[in-house]
Amino acid sequence: MKADIHPNYPEVAVTCSCGNKFETRSTFGKALAIDVCNECHPFYTGKQKTLDTGGRVQKFADRFGAFGAKKA
Repeated sequence: MKADIHPNYPEVAVTCSCGNKFETRSTFGKALAIDVCNECHPFYTGKQKTLDTGGRVQKFADRFGAFGAKKA
């Protein structure tokens, strides 16, 4: 690596709105306050809600399915 061209990359404290605190490295250089983290995000906690996409796909196919059909 070339000398004197890379940004400073210090350790910073990160605080989530749920109260979780951890340290990471960042070029920002100051303490960070974040809204979601791996402790409170629904994807990581297993509380993720699944949407009924099947109904949406069927509705789309009903409305526009004839446009994409190949004529024999």
